[in-house]
Amino acid sequence: MSNFPKLPDLKAVIFNTSLKLKPGQSHTQILLDAISNLMEKAEVDVTTVHLVNHIVPPGIYPDMTEHGYDKDEWPEIWKTVKEADILIIGTPLWLGEESSVCRILIERLYAMSGELNDDGQSIFYGKTGGAVITGNEDGVKHTAMSLLFALQHLGYTIPPQADCGWIGEIGPGPSFGDQQENGPVGFDSEFTQRNTTIMTWNLMQLAHLLKSNGGFPKYGNDRNAWGNGERFGFELPDRSID
Repeated sequence: MSNFPKLPDLKAVIFNTSLKLKPGQSHTQILLDAISNLMEKAEVDVTTVHLVNHIVPPGIYPDMTEHGYDKDEWPEIWKTVKEADILIIGTPLWLGEESSVCRILIERLYAMSGELNDDGQSIFYGKTGGAVITGNEDGVKHTAMSLLFALQHLGYTIPPQADCGWIGEIGPGPSFGDQQENGPVGFDSEFTQRNTTIMTWNLMQLAHLLKSNGGFPKYGNDRNAWGNGERFGFELPDRSID
């Protein structure tokens, strides 16, 4: 396409929270690779983190070595997250929920929620977030709802249709990308292809708009100003319930 947008000012970090040690064996990674490919065509700088290959303990502190753990690679990973304009979380489904590794990621992101940017806003302001779910059991929308709520609560901006996924036939069977007689399973899903494309472009376009316009205006969400007594027009009603 001659009018294909180029967004070289953007950085994205994609987390694969599969339980499999080797990314090449992860069905989630196959769909995440399609997203990476699309972003790279738009000249977005993409970093993928296969979280289970890193020592990242559970916890809600920035560095868990300060709380009894021998090693914690999160502080180094955090540098990439902090620089990224876009965050995508990919997870498989287990018993209708995100993976245990995915939950650790959410906890560690939450651990950074006390950090502020130069405008006194959450460090996550001005960044966009999305969720990618794969598996062969129900739970795509439920899990996306959980992840996207967590991201927006931390300060990420969630664009329209910021999730995508694929589930096969409910129960044991082939997962996304497994080779079958008629080709890889799930690759012919127009629904998955469309939603994946829409999600990726919405994340990039909104991240570009936010970055180009200097992020969110600071009035009303400047925590430093609130701490200094500014109330941005808020006042309690002069009444109580009898």
